[in-house]
Amino acid sequence: MTEFDTLPLRPEADGRLTAPQPVMLPFMAPRLQGDLHPNGRLTLSVWGCGHIATLSLKLPEGPFAYSPNCAEWTGGGLFVAQSRPVLLLRGARLTRAAAARRGAWWAREETPGKVEHRGARRVIRTAWGIVLLLQAGGDLIVAAGESEAEAEAALALPPEEIRAEAAAHVARCDQAPGAAPLMRTMVSQSTHAGLSAIRRDAAGGFAGLAAGQAYSAPARTYYRDGYWTLQILLRLAPEAVAGQIEILARGIQPDGETPSGVILTGPRQSERWEEVRRSHPKIVIEHLRPGDWWSDHFDSPLFFVLTVADYVRATGDRAVLERHWPVIAAIYRRYRGFERNGVPLPYKPRNDRDWADNVYRHGYVAYDLGLWIGALDAMAELGGPLDANLAAEAAETAAAARAAIEPELLTEGGWLADYGDRRDFREDHLTLDSLTLLRFGAVSEARAKTVLARAREMLESRGNAEQPYGDWGVMCAYPPFARRGDTREKTVFAFRYHNGSDWPYLSGLYAEVLADHGMDPVYPMTRWWRTCLENGWAGAVEYFAPPWGRGSLLQGWSAMPAHVWLSREGAWKAAAAAELEGA
Repeated sequence: MTEFDTLPLRPEADGRLTAPQPVMLPFMAPRLQGDLHPNGRLTLSVWGCGHIATLSLKLPEGPFAYSPNCAEWTGGGLFVAQSRPVLLLRGARLTRAAAARRGAWWAREETPGKVEHRGARRVIRTAWGIVLLLQAGGDLIVAAGESEAEAEAALALPPEEIRAEAAAHVARCDQAPGAAPLMRTMVSQSTHAGLSAIRRDAAGGFAGLAAGQAYSAPARTYYRDGYWTLQILLRLAPEAVAGQIEILARGIQPDGETPSGVILTGPRQSERWEEVRRSHPKIVIEHLRPGDWWSDHFDSPLFFVLTVADYVRATGDRAVLERHWPVIAAIYRRYRGFERNGVPLPYKPRNDRDWADNVYRHGYVAYDLGLWIGALDAMAELGGPLDANLAAEAAETAAAARAAIEPELLTEGGWLADYGDRRDFREDHLTLDSLTLLRFGAVSEARAKTVLARAREMLESRGNAEQPYGDWGVMCAYPPFARRGDTREKTVFAFRYHNGSDWPYLSGLYAEVLADHGMDPVYPMTRWWRTCLENGWAGAVEYFAPPWGRGSLLQGWSAMPAHVWLSREGAWKAAAAAELEGA
């Protein structure tokens, strides 16, 4: 008997998750994605096209085993290929197939095409994509595509090659084979979230890093989500990071203004999205240009600089820096223009346009200032051969910014305030996203240790007796926002979304900073995953909190906890041992 035996999902020593009853399996490959629901409903979408079809299956009795993009049961399972948009179903009976009425929630409803029967084949057509089904004995091969040619090429992949590609992906995700079951499965599923973010177009070319399953209609890639996702990809797939930089560069305006993300739709979805963008009164205000996903975000330009810098440091390839240096210089000038009050820090306008997009943050935002100092350091470190004057000025600006942080943001509790202006209002609660200040060395070691100690007490639910839900994860903010008028939608509610949920990517950031300061990061690395197992969530989620449930599935930036395990294994093991010895 183990501590996991009574959970809906159990982590096993071989890296799989087992369940007596089926749970939902989200899957995402470079083109094909979807969900296998416990009742046998199978939804199918293609990157850049949207939702195409839904199948109904008769699943066998359990038990079930789950691994990245795979479900297994007695006599078969579901296996997703990587090279083409096709999956194999073995030992599950098809009972119904239906075309989607729309590719996305925002698209107009269209009359679904009839399912064509051609012997052992079924053809499901929509105006934006196609699904082909082939029954071969006990095997059902399911292929999809933007065009019939793409789907036909996928259908031609033999069943055993589909299984081999699926097994190879599982093995690639299994980056902690010697770890205990909880850690091994966390690393596997967290790595899967990062690798599955790498998307392809119909011709096989790189088509951006998806933020997650829910971000394929319209298909888009984000500056911030992509940055935290690519931390693990710099180790496992640096060529994807190079491709991501080129896509992100397309979204930056000459003055450095940058959207939240860049839209990457296929041709038919693009037509439908542009129709909505131009006609919807709110959408056209937020999405100013055809290629913009939510224009003018305060953090996005800084993430572009950090992405380029991290890629150059990891690969030594300075060509990308040289190619985009004019853009980086424009971003520097843009942020210097945000200074006010005689303080050498950029002052954010009161809007909801950074990662906390349910909060109207204004003034000196700790999270954005951490990114700014990281970007300044990158310009100073790497920019000398390209523009010695700007590099020197960036170094001076970084020093002045560091000196201004505590006078503007230090609270009585010893941490850095979330946002505001001490001249009017300041939101003084503690947030995980403020740890960007620690990640990029914006404060002293002594201040960092104090902030992390307070995070242990206040944000780790196990140590915070004031919050009512017991031990469930790491809160992104506590206490809840003081001004209700600064929040909207989900974040209005305490512990929900930006108001205190556990975001695994931020738990990963917290774990990374703990490890870098000689403190044990195991709790934030694993508590989110234990909660997933407790709830039967087979994959890395976006966020969660009791009593509000979870966000979307297969969130790319939820690869951050696996990144910490891979990049700082020695540091966190040493820190854990030292803390145990001290205790």
